[in-house]
Amino acid sequence: MRRPLPGAGPRARTALLATTALLAAALAAPAAATAATAADARGAADPLGAAGARAADAGTAGATLPFAPWEAEAGTPTGGAAVVALTAAPTTPYSSAALEASGHAYVHLAATGQGVRWTNGTGGPVSAVNVRESIPDSATGGGTTATLNLYVDGVFRQTLNLNSKQSWFYEGGDGHYNGSDQNAADGDPRDFFDEAHTFVTGAPIAPGSTVELRKDAANTAAYYDIDVLDAENPPPPAARPAGSLSITDCGAVAGTAPTNGSAAPDAVDSTAAIQSCIDQAQAQQRTLWIPPGTFYLRGTTGLTARDITIVGAGPWYSTVYRDVPLPNRTPLAALFNLTSTHVRGFHLDSNSTSREMVDGGGGAMDTTGTDWSADGIWSQHVESGYWASGTGGSVRNARVTAVWADGINVNNVSLGNSVGSDITADNNFVRGTGDDGMAVNSVNYNTDGNGNRTYYTPMARITMTHNTVVAPWGGKGIGVYGGSGHLVEHNLISDTARYIGLGAGRFGVNGSDLLGATLNANTVVRSGGNGYSQGQPALHVGNGGDGQNTGVVDHVTVTGNTVLNALYDGVGLSASTNTLMRGNTVTAPGRNGFVVAPPFYPAPTGSATLTDNTVTGLSAAGATAYRNNSPAFTVTASGNSWGSGTGSPEAPYGGSPAAIPGTVQAEDYDTGGPGTGYFVNTVNGTANGYRADGVDLEAVTDTGGGYGLGWTSGGQWQRYTVDVATAGTYTVTLRYAAPAAVTGALHLANGTGADLTGAVTLPATGDWQTWGDATARLTLPAGRQVLTLVQDTGGWNLNHLRFTGASTPPATDLAAGRPTTESSHADVYGSGNLTDGNRNSYWESANHALPQWVQVDLGTARQVSRAVLRLPAGWGARTQTLTLLGSIDGTAFTPLKSSAAYLFDPAADNTVTLAFPATQVRYVRVQVTGNTGWPAGQLSELQLWQQ
Repeated sequence: MRRPLPGAGPRARTALLATTALLAAALAAPAAATAATAADARGAADPLGAAGARAADAGTAGATLPFAPWEAEAGTPTGGAAVVALTAAPTTPYSSAALEASGHAYVHLAATGQGVRWTNGTGGPVSAVNVRESIPDSATGGGTTATLNLYVDGVFRQTLNLNSKQSWFYEGGDGHYNGSDQNAADGDPRDFFDEAHTFVTGAPIAPGSTVELRKDAANTAAYYDIDVLDAENPPPPAARPAGSLSITDCGAVAGTAPTNGSAAPDAVDSTAAIQSCIDQAQAQQRTLWIPPGTFYLRGTTGLTARDITIVGAGPWYSTVYRDVPLPNRTPLAALFNLTSTHVRGFHLDSNSTSREMVDGGGGAMDTTGTDWSADGIWSQHVESGYWASGTGGSVRNARVTAVWADGINVNNVSLGNSVGSDITADNNFVRGTGDDGMAVNSVNYNTDGNGNRTYYTPMARITMTHNTVVAPWGGKGIGVYGGSGHLVEHNLISDTARYIGLGAGRFGVNGSDLLGATLNANTVVRSGGNGYSQGQPALHVGNGGDGQNTGVVDHVTVTGNTVLNALYDGVGLSASTNTLMRGNTVTAPGRNGFVVAPPFYPAPTGSATLTDNTVTGLSAAGATAYRNNSPAFTVTASGNSWGSGTGSPEAPYGGSPAAIPGTVQAEDYDTGGPGTGYFVNTVNGTANGYRADGVDLEAVTDTGGGYGLGWTSGGQWQRYTVDVATAGTYTVTLRYAAPAAVTGALHLANGTGADLTGAVTLPATGDWQTWGDATARLTLPAGRQVLTLVQDTGGWNLNHLRFTGASTPPATDLAAGRPTTESSHADVYGSGNLTDGNRNSYWESANHALPQWVQVDLGTARQVSRAVLRLPAGWGARTQTLTLLGSIDGTAFTPLKSSAAYLFDPAADNTVTLAFPATQVRYVRVQVTGNTGWPAGQLSELQLWQQ
């Protein structure tokens, strides 16, 4: 989402129309599955429609813009041109032009005479246009150039110069997921669209006149995909401020040839002249003036300014263009590096062809300091539009289009600062970013090449309001990552290609915890995506994704948001606490409405309150308004459209728990419905006559007949309420069928999700109805409890589970008194405290230095199948992410339990039990990679048992 560290003037009447036009189009569009039909319906009317009757107000989501966006699919195709629209949610992680288009639709011009036409319904003249379009790449990559003709009222007016030099990346080779592979032979393309803007030749286009983009014989590209035309009537150039110092006074020279994906070859390098002028303006405390024209920075040096004001004639008139010799081997600072500086009214561009240094990928503005401001800046073809830290700054009225990484990234690291607080991003328009459109990016620490860490102050009170973010092709719409006190309100987010539309959580293992944010009255349209084949939700709160599943996400308030036509789930919740979701509306999601622990976003613990939320328009098979896939995530619900509670209460099937010792029939999972008694990815099964839901059940031909569980798939689960007669260790025999062997097929967990058996492998039986037995061991307390059958890998059927042979675990802790070693310890908290028999003494690793480990030496190889980990009984709850490793020789370690997050809860005696298949080991190591309670590994006891 981020690159590595190294007041507007008068507006035309279209400003009053643009926000409501975008929002009206967003509200009108249906889900992806019916996108083609919707495009036809929208094309029947003026794209601005009734929007012209009202202006944006404080309650409208999105920015008030100086242009009217005319979607191509809302225009009229001519000459046989066709609308191409996304017709279903993606089933692969790869992209397409329809997926990356705004509205998830565009018009395809493939033959001479084909075009797309709109009527100027702005109520005012149009004197400038900006076109988001795509033409083919060259056969070997690197782009092409072509022209396209513009007609007004059917009469040729001018030629537009287009190129594909700064678009088209490929993913089919070495998996360059972030977008830098420009070798067309690798296949699986992405980043299809670029943007080109120009003044209209001749008289402005009058209200009611038609505008057409048409492919004529002279327009030689194989095809033209037209996404949107921004119609605008820019004000005249702003006048030079009185007393200002012009960059031309210092020798800067404007180029005269227009750029078209690369710099004019004979343009003068004005870098030194502009920097000299900046230095003079600082010394003289004068405003710096950038007059109309394109001024070039040729090379790798950026401009640095402090404590001054820099003003241009307007983004349509004053341009600073960076021309980097390619390929580039020199580290690039941003085009502008600004401290406590005010900038407004100009355009930034460059010849970079990706976000990578070798391709000239440097940022537009790196900003820090106090009370800085950026107003009315248009950034294109740079790594990021804004990379901004400091205190009291603001980004307003920006236009960020066709950039390689983040549009507006507010952080606490830019230009070596360590704080980011009280920064506002308001009324900005961001479209076509290669990473997050906008982001709050609170970094906890960064590590240099020598392993040294620099820590930063968590960010606070960042405000993002009335922004419009459209069609990011490589990131979220808006991401809130860490810090506290943030407000994200009245924003319009639409048409993400790969990822979540609006998300609140923590980014990366080095990110700050998120300890408070409000997401209010935002509109999220046609968002979510299948990045990494995850089927991501449109709106998401919690950990997961973004490289990690650790850290704290706490007290996020989500109120009054509207989620329309999500490609997959409308709202997802993963590991997080004290989330409040109130008064949100989800309409026509591609999958489910609200989901706790959606696929690939686990919620091993957490809590949320869901109140007065509404879900309508469910249409997918098996879709539900609400689903909780995590038994350990607590949801308090009331007043929601799906009922006052969270579904039917869980209960044993048939009314009585199954007895242990005894047999538990696989088909007798608990009642309560999806997310309560069971979770399945797809609804199959043929045994509806046995129980009404009939989920994944079928008749079996095994001895005794009856029914069993089929259509197994990774991530599914069933819960069974049982009554255990005697505490002890049991053997569970699984009666199963599998045509081929399945490694790590399943495991049994308790009601909180703790793994009891470890991964169980099922040897091949040869057929779906050829039955065999597999066994595992688990330790159970006495009494009524819930067991969860977790399907880790599919490819098997299950008839029943038979529990036999309770035995009392041995009274001897194999680790008691044994020697220990460690990776580090803090103060007096050494590893010997783990085996000294004193619950109140403990090991604590070096702080702020995870991962860390501690291990015990049993003296000789012993059979071990259970580890008990404890913290002092009086400590508060915390979740530690742990891996349990074993070794015979103390050198080669293999996992006994894979990395997972475990809750140490005083309500459960601050004890975590890890069961696994019996293994011969001499050394047992606990590796800690995360801890929500303290930035170190912490344990007071490590016990090891044979059973």
